[in-house]
Amino acid sequence: MTGAAIVLIAMSAWLWAGPKVPDVRVTGLFGTRSAQRPRPLATLLRRPRLARTATEWRRASIELCQAVVAELAAGRTPGAALERAVDSLVWPDPALLIPVAVAARDGGDIPAALVAAAPERGGEGLVRLAACWRVGVAAGGGLTALVERVGASLREAEAHRLDVAAQLAGPKATARLLAGLPIVGLLMGTALGMNPVTFLFGSPAGYACLILGLVLDAAGVWWTHHLVTRAERA
Repeated sequence: MTGAAIVLIAMSAWLWAGPKVPDVRVTGLFGTRSAQRPRPLATLLRRPRLARTATEWRRASIELCQAVVAELAAGRTPGAALERAVDSLVWPDPALLIPVAVAARDGGDIPAALVAAAPERGGEGLVRLAACWRVGVAAGGGLTALVERVGASLREAEAHRLDVAAQLAGPKATARLLAGLPIVGLLMGTALGMNPVTFLFGSPAGYACLILGLVLDAAGVWWTHHLVTRAERA
């Protein structure tokens, strides 16, 4: 009986993690690279940390645009402005920005360095800044206005992302509740003096109910996760 309860708890934990929908990163100009799909438990443990790191990268990118605009307005050259802006900010992984500062100081390929430094999650701002830098250099002017526009668009996107996350908190909680309902049902049945575990694993009808319940539970969690993922990507 204890082993059967452990199996049910493990299956509910897997359902709570939800199926991992592959992250799609559109980098048409610079190419893409797919990552290996992690296991559900690893995804469950890493997802909050990855989300926090991505948010930190987005905020740092917004601050970078603001700092570059301020340095350009002070009369510095684009390379010097970018170098000072990069060095003045706190980054989730400062080592990734070292090539950017070197390229800005030595006159290297700044757009390529920005794209190379951009992480897969949260690096959209650096990719946009790289495209903006390339256009500004090719046009020969107007870099301040371009960077300021990129910063404004990043702020709007981040505000929208936070608003969507707040609205999707309810559906995410519903998915977790659905995943835990089998355990709640077993506990309630036991509290009422029944023996649901023996019924589920001791008769063909019990096996049928167990399989049907797990399938319906998995379908509900998957569909909720699917809707939430579509809303986040939109």
